[in-house]
Amino acid sequence: MSIAKLISSRTHVIPGRLKVSELFFDVPLDHSLPDSSRTLRIFGRSVERVEKPAAPPAEGEGGKPKQLPYFVYLQGGPGFGCAPPQDYGFTGLVLDRGFKMLFLDQRGMGLSTPVTARTLAIQGDSKVQVDYLKLFRADTAVKDLEAIRKCLTADYPEEKKKWSIVGQSYGGFVATTYLSQAPEGLREVFTLGGLPPVNQKDPDEVYKRLHRKVQERNAKYYEKYPEDVEAVKRIARHLDHKDQPVMFADGGELSLMRFLSMGISFGFHGGLDTVHDIVLRTVNDLETFGFLTKPTLVRIEATGGFEDHVLYAIMHESIYCQRGGKSDWSASRILSKHKTSTNAPLEFIGEMVLRDHFSVYPELKVLTEVADALANIDDWPDLYDVDRLKQNEVPVYSATYVEDMYVDFGFAQETARTIKGAKTFVTNMIGGLQESFRAER
Repeated sequence: MSIAKLISSRTHVIPGRLKVSELFFDVPLDHSLPDSSRTLRIFGRSVERVEKPAAPPAEGEGGKPKQLPYFVYLQGGPGFGCAPPQDYGFTGLVLDRGFKMLFLDQRGMGLSTPVTARTLAIQGDSKVQVDYLKLFRADTAVKDLEAIRKCLTADYPEEKKKWSIVGQSYGGFVATTYLSQAPEGLREVFTLGGLPPVNQKDPDEVYKRLHRKVQERNAKYYEKYPEDVEAVKRIARHLDHKDQPVMFADGGELSLMRFLSMGISFGFHGGLDTVHDIVLRTVNDLETFGFLTKPTLVRIEATGGFEDHVLYAIMHESIYCQRGGKSDWSASRILSKHKTSTNAPLEFIGEMVLRDHFSVYPELKVLTEVADALANIDDWPDLYDVDRLKQNEVPVYSATYVEDMYVDFGFAQETARTIKGAKTFVTNMIGGLQESFRAER
């Protein structure tokens, strides 16, 4: 397997007694062609405690810096980069356990050769873009991780070369692929709401289950804010005027489907209240002015995220595909089969990317042909080796959330039972890393 090349490293001291190094690596675009000149740039931040001894070390005591074992954080998505280390409440906890943390943006995310409509266009035509994007799933992410691990630990003693990883949401999917394909690089694994359905070949059953959870959240929303039943219908009537579409400043259209997509927030703490606040603002605009004001449009636009996270939109369904399966716009098909009476409250949409999204987001419109091609791929390689997971020897600690709107709890529990030795912490509180640490220690 290839070894990453460290291109640059700049270190800064930031508040909280943290020393942060900004790292850029080059890795092969296609790890099956390690000698190819085509590479990708991967970004990460390593962080450790600032140590200021009371007295300078005596002569001969300075030596090399401590070779602390690495603890790697993988963000969710796909399509989201890591925040700065000081923004995570568990950073200090991990450092105090004697680790050096590495917050790594996976390929296509954050600062790691980000995927946008424009960066895809420079790759070539739609067919070339499809072939390029096929290299942006969890299996390739694991190869990147192993290449970077070998680079960073090249001069480490053998007992410190393995590293620990924690995967949040989709990051947990990558961690499970890691356990399947390269467990020899892992010291231990933590997942936070991120155990994937390892026995599924396509997203259909996943979205059926998640849709039921979205329906439950819709019911709770309208139970808490019953006045919004009519308020949302009032907004729908305004948005349904095809001769006068409501437009954002970037040229995107605020369709009813895009408005209802704010339901993705229903799974977050305070998400019901966030959506209600926007509904209240929107109705107030319509009653006062007959149109939507810019501050309201800005609030609505900020709940979307597809413009800034193209990889999330275009690859979201493919993360569930394995050999013999294809997505075929799974969420769109499942929602189209769900019919409600005209008297029922309008249903907000959860974490589902629909084909219709590609008609209202300018950044996505130009990628419709590419998205259609990806949706019809039926020869994806397997992401998980179930037999290997059943024989797993790496310590695994997983926080799973009973009411998770984004990762089905039933599938998560099934996967936890599949991974030999996996220990689970079942909760509804986000941020189970601390509890997982306590369970481990």
